[in-house]
Amino acid sequence: MVVISDASRQLAGILFLAFVTIEAGGLYLVKLSSRSASVTEFQRSFARAGHAHAGVLVMLALVAQLYVDAVDQSGGVGWLSRSGVAIAAILMPAGFFFSSMGKDRDQPNGFITLVIAGALLLAAGVSSLGIGLLTA
Repeated sequence: MVVISDASRQLAGILFLAFVTIEAGGLYLVKLSSRSASVTEFQRSFARAGHAHAGVLVMLALVAQLYVDAVDQSGGVGWLSRSGVAIAAILMPAGFFFSSMGKDRDQPNGFITLVIAGALLLAAGVSSLGIGLLTA
């Protein structure tokens, strides 16, 4: 039997519910693919990137919960390992979506910094978890 902490269980529950929003984003992509929405190719590609990052990072965040509990990380490092990927799963897709919003946009606006912030948090989270696994 796998023992999972309350923190991991609660975050995993939230992450599973997040899949409903990712699914809704998939419906938007279907609309874009059918060309029934008037968007630029840049906006279409950023919508795909945002959707893909959301799905992959939420899955990675779910897996990370089990590994954080397996090495019993706690404190700030435990928080970073447990939450870093999950927060990146919000920031990076948000950056792709928000930086491409607007009529006829063909380049990102200032919200692209959310992608960079999410990437940094992702790197920190997986690094702290990886180091924790290697030193356990």
